[in-house]
Amino acid sequence: MLRKSGQKSSKKVSFHEMSDEELRSMARQFKKELQQLRFQLVTGTVPNTARITHLKRDVARIYTVLRQRELGISAKSKSGK
Repeated sequence: MLRKSGQKSSKKVSFHEMSDEELRSMARQFKKELQQLRFQLVTGTVPNTARITHLKRDVARIYTVLRQRELGISAKSKSGK
């Protein structure tokens, strides 16, 4: 999940609460950052390699939410966890 106002905030924002346009915009932003981190990885200057994994997972989560909305599938609640 994305933390509101960058990495430092403690309040998390659910992707299910965002509009489709916000999600698409965020996915583009994350993919752009991911591309920059991949270039840094090749040159050996990436400060935090775990950020790459987090971005990839967030992009996948965004696409999952968008696809669920297309199909009319509601988010399943995680009861018991």
